[in-house]
Amino acid sequence: MEDLFPYPVARIGLIGGGQLGRMMVKAAKRLGCTCVVLDPLQGSPAGQVAGHQIVGDYSDPAMLRELAESCDVVTFELEDIETETLLRLEAEGHKIHPRPELLAIIQDKYRQKCFLRDAGIPTSEFVDMPAPERDGFAAFGYPLVQKARRGGYDGRGVVVMPNAQSYDTHLPVAGYVERFVEAEKELAVMVARNVHGECRAYPTVEMRFHARDNVLDFLVAPAQVSDEVARRAEALAVRTVEAMDGVGVFGIEMFLTAEGELLVNEVAPRTHNSGHHTIEACVTDQFEQHLRAILGLPLGDTRQLTPATMVNLLGEPGYQGRPVIAGLAAVLAIPGVCVHIYGKAVTKPGRKMGHVTVVDDAIDAACSKAKQVKERIRILGDSKL
Repeated sequence: MEDLFPYPVARIGLIGGGQLGRMMVKAAKRLGCTCVVLDPLQGSPAGQVAGHQIVGDYSDPAMLRELAESCDVVTFELEDIETETLLRLEAEGHKIHPRPELLAIIQDKYRQKCFLRDAGIPTSEFVDMPAPERDGFAAFGYPLVQKARRGGYDGRGVVVMPNAQSYDTHLPVAGYVERFVEAEKELAVMVARNVHGECRAYPTVEMRFHARDNVLDFLVAPAQVSDEVARRAEALAVRTVEAMDGVGVFGIEMFLTAEGELLVNEVAPRTHNSGHHTIEACVTDQFEQHLRAILGLPLGDTRQLTPATMVNLLGEPGYQGRPVIAGLAAVLAIPGVCVHIYGKAVTKPGRKMGHVTVVDDAIDAACSKAKQVKERIRILGDSKL
């Protein structure tokens, strides 16, 4: 029987109107889909390109119901949203991917770690710590990492403690502590899995983090590891998503130890910063792939066609207010540079305001150009702090 898809192919409900949503809306339009965005900020980055936005809180039951009832399938671009209403809407027959039950597990970092351990996925040693305790931290042993159960992202909600004297820097929140891993490299694998169980992994990438803000600052694709390590990382990432029975695109972050062991650090149930390079470098980008997955369409080719690097554009320290881009012409003059500005109305120090992907025939050349980009472009504001 011939495939017939009346236009629009699907109406996508998107919880969250940030940069991930913005790039997903663009991919949806290419596929002949329309989008409705739910975000509290009028004129959100995703809402600007979607054309239809519900202005409301991510966890407002009435707003979530309005979104679900106006769309064929609901998805999300952020994790810290209330799942009770989503579970109720799913029970009523609304399609929501990834599943709200899985979101509830992943958004609670302690429950996520327990799931990984119980599923036989290698991860670092950890213990529950409902309230910070000096003796409890000491009993677990330093060095350690304290993580908040909820709300942490981009380095927030995480404290690395090398010794007992650093206990005073602890977070006064419910969380857990895990063994500090002396990682040789931090890797990530983007994995897509559709409603039929078809699963594909993108090539392994290497993440390098911003020393001040602890946010992904520099990405190398493919990762500078052996083919054997890359294959193991991709197989482990696929096994993780299959264990979760996930539908959509997932970012699997890992540690590679000096002994060659791979440990899953965290899972993101959504498109991810470590997959932005796929827009220019891969046959199918992560945003289109996510849509294919949740709509039950065949997954796209994940081959990487060219070496690439990606750098985040963060709000410059000392500035806030309306963004002012310094050095845009200078970086656009570099061959292979692709600039993405997210359309956020306000900048502040450390805020993600855009990213730049650099493609080149050789990874060393791409990295060299990326360093030039970091030196030449800055996101200032029209007000100094």
